[in-house]
Amino acid sequence: MSPDIELRAVSLRVDERTILDDVSLRLTARRTAVIGANGSGKSSLARLLNGLHVATAGTVSVGGLDPARDVREIRRRVGFVFADPEAQILMPTPAEDLALSLRGVPADERAVRVDEALALCGLGAFRDAPASELSGGQKQLLALASVLIGRPRLVVADEPTTRLDLRNSRRIGDALLDELDVPLVLVTHDLDLARRCDDAVLVEEGRVLAQGAPDDVIAAYLQACA
Repeated sequence: MSPDIELRAVSLRVDERTILDDVSLRLTARRTAVIGANGSGKSSLARLLNGLHVATAGTVSVGGLDPARDVREIRRRVGFVFADPEAQILMPTPAEDLALSLRGVPADERAVRVDEALALCGLGAFRDAPASELSGGQKQLLALASVLIGRPRLVVADEPTTRLDLRNSRRIGDALLDELDVPLVLVTHDLDLARRCDDAVLVEEGRVLAQGAPDDVIAAYLQACA
C-alpha cells in the first residue's frame, strides 16, 4: 500500500461536539508522528484512517481507498494498535489470540505465522502463558503482534506507549520505528519517538497547526505550550 494519505476539508462531529474542524492534510512519509495535547483531536484523526470514525464532512483517502466506503478492505490493509492492549487481547493465551486473527488460514500456515509473530515481538517464551498474567509491556507487544500477523500494508498506532514504563516504551518504539517494514502513522505524547519519525503533524483544538520536519514541529508544539 502506498503511504499516501489525504484528508480534504475534513470535519468530525461526535455528540454535537466538533472534534476536527476543516482539516486538510497529506501524509506521504514512511514514518509520521502526530502530536498535540490531550483532547486536541489527534486520536480521532488516526481513527479516520481505518474507518473507526467516519468524517462528518470532507473526504479521506488512504492508499486510494475511502475508509467510509471500503470498510472491509481498509480493515484488511490498515492495522490499528490501540493505547490499551486489553481492547485487542481476546483469547486466553498469546498463541490462541494470534491464531484468532488468522481464521480461514490453513492450520499449518497458521501455526507458522503465529510462531513468527511471537518471535518478532519477543514473546516466544510466553506462547502458551496466560495472557492475563503478561506485563503491561508484554500485553502491548502482543497487541502489536496481533496487528502485524495480519500482514497489514499500513500501521496506525494510537499512543501505544502511554501506559508503559521507560524500558517497555523503548521496546515498543523500536519495534514500530526500526523493525516495521510498512508505513506507520504514530500518535504519541513521546517527543523522543516523534523525533525519530520522518515527518510530524501538530494538532491543536481540532486543527492542524504545523506539519514538517519533526524537530520543527516539536519546537512549534513546545512554544504553543509555553
